[in-house]
Amino acid sequence: MKGTSVFLDHVLDRRVAVRMVDGRVEDLLVDPPEGGPNVPGTVFLAKVGRQMKGQGGVFVQLPHGQGFLRQAKGLAQGQSVLVQVTGYAEPGKAVPVTLKLLFKSRFAIVTPDAPGLNVSRRIRDEDARAALKSLAEDLMDGSEFGLILRSEAEGADEGEIAEDIAEMRSLAEAILGESSGDPQLLLEGADSHALAWRDWGTPDEIVTDAGCLETRGVLDDLSLALSGDIPLTGGGSLVVEPTRALVAVDVNTGGDQSPAAALKANIEAARELPRALRLRGLGGQIVVDFAPLAKKDRRQIEQVLKSTLRADPVETAMIGWTPLGHFELQRKRERPPLDPTVTEALR
Repeated sequence: MKGTSVFLDHVLDRRVAVRMVDGRVEDLLVDPPEGGPNVPGTVFLAKVGRQMKGQGGVFVQLPHGQGFLRQAKGLAQGQSVLVQVTGYAEPGKAVPVTLKLLFKSRFAIVTPDAPGLNVSRRIRDEDARAALKSLAEDLMDGSEFGLILRSEAEGADEGEIAEDIAEMRSLAEAILGESSGDPQLLLEGADSHALAWRDWGTPDEIVTDAGCLETRGVLDDLSLALSGDIPLTGGGSLVVEPTRALVAVDVNTGGDQSPAAALKANIEAARELPRALRLRGLGGQIVVDFAPLAKKDRRQIEQVLKSTLRADPVETAMIGWTPLGHFELQRKRERPPLDPTVTEALR
């Protein structure tokens, strides 16, 4: 199956979106369980709590539970503030929130706290950049908000772009007008189907038939991608094990224990790792136990990881090698980890 296909379906009453490129599962989005953590992008009117010395921020009261805000300077206890959820909370911790609101749509991002008009660097055609910036100037005339035109705007219909921006601008203006009162929900973050439409670009086909994951054979591909041992083409495997403290990753070479086989398996694993983490919704501290390799080969592994992570939508920082020879990464918790019931259903 050549090209890009997006499948929108339901599993265990959860919305599920799957993106396949040339017959290979490249991304998976699953709604969190009912009553689960607040979805990133959600906007609340919140109340500032007491300052927490030594924690580098302040807790804010949300309609249900607490958020943790790092930008605490100049805030007073009891003050009403608008906050937006930036990621999923770690178990037992408050939801991470920010004062810097972003209103993201398919073609643009309205930035109330960052004036100025910008065009995605992925749009390299100078004529296209100039035309989009001119369109944005007309649409944002008289507004103090900033605007970023996303890469999806290149080649899109101007009318669709204009409608998209006008909707986001109106939404931002309405929400910023809510500046006082009890904690309340003002905007829900996008669900899995909305995120797929917004962030995955324009596919060659979109399949929305009920049960399409099964009828189109996508469940078989997901079963392989989410297996305990992820097979590598050279005969090795990648094992991803989430724990309470971190995500442990082990690289196995298979039957061939030679240095050449280890290097090959490590390179394959470095290419596969971002996809494996993305499909499982895993973030936080990642510790990779690569197959034994010479120190002179470490640079090559780092370059492969860096290149693969550059194309990954989830922000991940490469921390480096530990004294024991493991490699550490820090990955943003933008998605909820797949819970066992959903994982089993998809397998």
